[in-house]
Amino acid sequence: MSLIEKIDQDIKKAMLAKQESTLRALRAVKAALLLARTEKGASDVLTEEAEIKVLQKLIKQRKESADIYKTQNRDDLYQIEIDELQVIEVYLPQQMERAEVEQRIKQLIVDLGATSIKEMGKVMGAANKELAGKADGKTISEVVKQLLS
Repeated sequence: MSLIEKIDQDIKKAMLAKQESTLRALRAVKAALLLARTEKGASDVLTEEAEIKVLQKLIKQRKESADIYKTQNRDDLYQIEIDELQVIEVYLPQQMERAEVEQRIKQLIVDLGATSIKEMGKVMGAANKELAGKADGKTISEVVKQLLS
């Protein structure tokens, strides 16, 4: 079953259960997935990697919005963003712990023979490819900088 079909089923469940925050988040996910399918150069069927990228983008947007609302003392809007974020995270693969990310990146650095911060781009490319959907890009970047400096 594709992600869009799963989202459709969950939208129906949320409608029946009258879960407004869940419904709002699921509709946003569905809209983003449909938009990604109709973008120029995209195929009619999204790959799993493309679906994960769309979900990660939505999560990043929610986190940034929540941070802004928190700094402006808008707890009502902050809570809406956090609720949606939690719903969207369910559809991502299990995220790795920071220690696991460090271990994988250490191995990548050894495999690539990287020795300085100048080779960060090479390591980041390989790390993002290997850890796509399993770790946040910001975390990957922080770990690579830490290990190469």
